[in-house]
Amino acid sequence: MEGLGTFVPLILLVVVFYFLLIRPQRKRQQETLRMQSSLTPGARVMTTTGLFGTITGIEDDDVILEVAPGVETRWVKAAIGRVVTPVEETPEGLPPIESATDSAADTSDTGKGDDTSSKQS
Repeated sequence: MEGLGTFVPLILLVVVFYFLLIRPQRKRQQETLRMQSSLTPGARVMTTTGLFGTITGIEDDDVILEVAPGVETRWVKAAIGRVVTPVEETPEGLPPIESATDSAADTSDTGKGDDTSSKQS
């Protein structure tokens, strides 16, 4: 009986690792394989290295990507990280994203202690 009591925490640890690490990783791998097998010409994709391109052809396990007009490169299907969906345009009247981040950077505290509003004379 005492030997069984020492194995229970080990068994629980294996079960926790399975449900928290192994099972989600397998699901991600299956989804990636499913996505890579369903690639079609004309799809906009991003490779695992971050290169964006449009699929112009598929040959066996290879994918031909057009990365610029007239520039085609050959990649292995496993190198395709995800299919990129087109980004929606920002609604009219809202500032572009770049200007919103610039204004946030201007108002941030530099941390150099040059804030005069909290100093008293």
